[in-house]
Amino acid sequence: MIQTLAPAQSPVSKLKSRPASGPPRTGQPLYAELAGSLQSLIEQGTLRPGHRVPSVRLMARQRTVSIATVLQAYTVLENRGYLEARPQSGYYVRARPPCFCPEPRMARPMAKPSYVGVNDLTAEVMDLSVDANYIPFGAACPHHSLFPTKKLARLLGSVARRDHTILGRYSMNWAFEPLAREIARRYLQAGCPLPHDELVITVGCSEAINLSLRAVTKPGDTVAIETPAYFGFLETIQSLGLRALEIPTEPREGMSVPALREALAQNDVKAVMLMPAFHNPLGCLMSDDKKRRLYDVLCEFDLPAIEDDVYGDIHFGDVRPKPLKAWDHDGRVLLCSSFGKTLAPGFRVGWVAPGRYRERVRRLKFTNSLGTPAILQKTLAEFLRDGGYDHHLRTIRRAYHQQLHLFTQSMARHFPEGTRLSRPQGGNVVWVEFPVRIDTLKLHRDARKHRINTAPGALFSVKDRYRHCLRMSCGIPWSDEIDAALKILGDLAKAQLA
Repeated sequence: MIQTLAPAQSPVSKLKSRPASGPPRTGQPLYAELAGSLQSLIEQGTLRPGHRVPSVRLMARQRTVSIATVLQAYTVLENRGYLEARPQSGYYVRARPPCFCPEPRMARPMAKPSYVGVNDLTAEVMDLSVDANYIPFGAACPHHSLFPTKKLARLLGSVARRDHTILGRYSMNWAFEPLAREIARRYLQAGCPLPHDELVITVGCSEAINLSLRAVTKPGDTVAIETPAYFGFLETIQSLGLRALEIPTEPREGMSVPALREALAQNDVKAVMLMPAFHNPLGCLMSDDKKRRLYDVLCEFDLPAIEDDVYGDIHFGDVRPKPLKAWDHDGRVLLCSSFGKTLAPGFRVGWVAPGRYRERVRRLKFTNSLGTPAILQKTLAEFLRDGGYDHHLRTIRRAYHQQLHLFTQSMARHFPEGTRLSRPQGGNVVWVEFPVRIDTLKLHRDARKHRINTAPGALFSVKDRYRHCLRMSCGIPWSDEIDAALKILGDLAKAQLA
């Protein structure tokens, strides 16, 4: 039963009020101090799951602050998963049962580089991910209900009606300037100044990665990558005739800088490839200090880095993390991203900021796909300018955060004892490490009989070193069907132990 606190009984009313003017006691903004106070009450159990917190107006009167300050504080707590807004009802403390599973362990260093073998399982997992008859735990594809598809469809039609000749022209420039300016403006807000004329608009992030790799390597070269590694990276590396050198990656803070430095000292590496913000599949976030140290290593060995920032906007904290590119003072970081995880997967519009490799990337883009459809670029530019993109991002972050929370709690209940789960700080995937006796390739085959698609750990390494691991996509809206499917996976895994 939901409990409602009357204003006079609310623990929040016991917080000392103070004038809105003057600096906050903690040196934080007013909204951050208020959010911290409420978060402490929730963590201490004073405000329990199901409790209704005071209305925005009442809280503003109690704390002698503006309504805007309270709204901002409540939004912060929503993004952190402490509160949920209920239409025509108010804000409530969200249920946050603890997840007792420990985190996965970091892999050992790889002895030497290796060519990537073709893996038919990748194609199978991707094929099943678009089959409506299967529950798509295997591919990190967000559900279409999370995106403003109707608004984008109307805007797309409006752009075509206002300039119908756009459909009869080739897009032969590197970027539609208004879109490039909007992307650069957003990176500036994230603490990463980018000249808009450096950007090359691509067909999704995958083309951006492909062009970047081709710009800095040739067949036979070695690329240092995180491990476990996103299998799309491995497929691209294989297609270009490159070798991969896997670098141990910490479940919380990403690629190990000491391990990278040691690997670079012992191997002829031509480039480093990484996802500092919400790595796929671990979900980890590299700290600013670690990014700074990693950039120093790149300078020491005079190497380029290809940075995938596709999950950067899907953060669960208060501030968007800076990309590694923010520390790039000599153009050695090629920053790649897209709108595929945040706004319009079907548009396949991405970008690369290639730094010193701009002219090489431009030539490769011309030979690879000539250009990216102008009508899609123009539609996205207008949406970013007038369509409420920031409001949409807040909505999708809350959805991802809540879904990850529900998924991990269900897996903790249903999966075998000894299972380890990653603690994503953004994005929409969870890395599962089962007891070593469980074979996730067999689990994948068994789950298919129940119309469940998974991504076995073997996909995420060139050395087949994660046979007892699984990447779970949590981009699907939560339902009883999802919980039942997770229980089936857990029962199948337990059957292997028996």
